[in-house]
Amino acid sequence: MTETKPQSYENHSRFPTTFMGCAGLYLAALLLGLLFRVDAGFAVACVASIFLLAIARTYALTLQDRIIRLEMRVRLGQVLPENLRPRIADLQLKQLIALRFASDEELPELVGKVLDGNIQDQGEIKRMVKNWQADHQRV
Repeated sequence: MTETKPQSYENHSRFPTTFMGCAGLYLAALLLGLLFRVDAGFAVACVASIFLLAIARTYALTLQDRIIRLEMRVRLGQVLPENLRPRIADLQLKQLIALRFASDEELPELVGKVLDGNIQDQGEIKRMVKNWQADHQRV
C-alpha cells in the first residue's frame, strides 16, 4: 500500500493533469495543423475536442459540488446542535465546500463562526480548520 502524506490546507489542492495534458495536446495539434495548413476538418475536430474536454470537466465539477452540498447538509444535520440546524440552509455552496474538511467535533463552532461572521472566503474558512479531514476522492 502506498504511503501518502496527510492532507492539510497547504497541500489539499489538486491540479487536473490529465485534463490539462489532453487540452494541451489538442491545442498543439490545432496550432500545428494551422501552421502547416492541414485541412479545415482537422482544425474543427481539434476545436471540438477542446470544447468536449471543457464540458466534461465542467459536468464533473458540477456533479461533485452537488454531492458535496448534499453530503454536508446531511452531516451538519447530524452534528450541529438544535439551535444551528435551522441555519444550515443559510450556508452557501462555497462555504459548505470549505467546511467539509473540518472534523465533526469542530464543525458546530466553525459553522457558527462562518454564519455569524458572514465569512465567504474558502481559503479563510479552510485555514480555520484545526483537525483536517482529508478528501482524496475529488474529481
